[in-house]
Amino acid sequence: MLVPRIIACLDVKDGRVVKGVRFQDLRDAGDPVACARRYAEQGADELVLLDVSATREGRNHALQTVRAVRKDLSIPLTVGGGVRSVQDAEQLLAAGADKVATNSAAVQRPELLAELREQFGSQCTVLAVDAARVTDAATAQWQVVTNGGTKTTGIDVVRWTQRAVALGAGELLLTSWDRDGTRSGYDLELLREVCAAVEVPVIASGGAAHVGHLLDALQAGASAVLVASMLHDGDTTVLDIKRELQTKNCEVRL
Repeated sequence: MLVPRIIACLDVKDGRVVKGVRFQDLRDAGDPVACARRYAEQGADELVLLDVSATREGRNHALQTVRAVRKDLSIPLTVGGGVRSVQDAEQLLAAGADKVATNSAAVQRPELLAELREQFGSQCTVLAVDAARVTDAATAQWQVVTNGGTKTTGIDVVRWTQRAVALGAGELLLTSWDRDGTRSGYDLELLREVCAAVEVPVIASGGAAHVGHLLDALQAGASAVLVASMLHDGDTTVLDIKRELQTKNCEVRL
């Protein structure tokens, strides 16, 4: 069994790390290079770098930010935002990414996932899924939202993740739109549903406020947990998170 991963997330806009609530009201959270270096030194297993405005602005990821972050980084780096083609992914990998994540473009053209797998392998192909709960459903359901949470699709999240894995996604970055930035904990019901439906690693994202939330997500089936606000706001460090998880009998890599 693989050791759970603690992944630091940097949402980037205009060359700065930002954080908001449900992808809105973004506030400055620092320099991406400095943040990446700090979290790596604290013991983060991986780093995710997401250009949160690339898709809405109709452009590719800012490659200079990827290069700058990669220069001082020795841990695996996943990069997403504005990935619409094999060529976009190729540029990110050449700039230093180890894996590329796609969201809106894959929803619009699912064949992109197969193309990325064919060119780079499923281990490099990450599907980012932003999931919003459908509140008027008789049973719990979630639909995919795209373009930074501004567009609803009506696509069922669980069925979409199953199709995406069949096409070539080797990992899922699953973000609860409802919980993002709220510090109310991950959507465990969503996590359980998706983890039970696919056989690839699932990264839990959206809502963590303390180590208990991380442990809940791992126990719900997540292979890794994404952490942002907890680190950006100085509440804790990656090392402290891992040490506390160890006290709760959760094996982590120190």
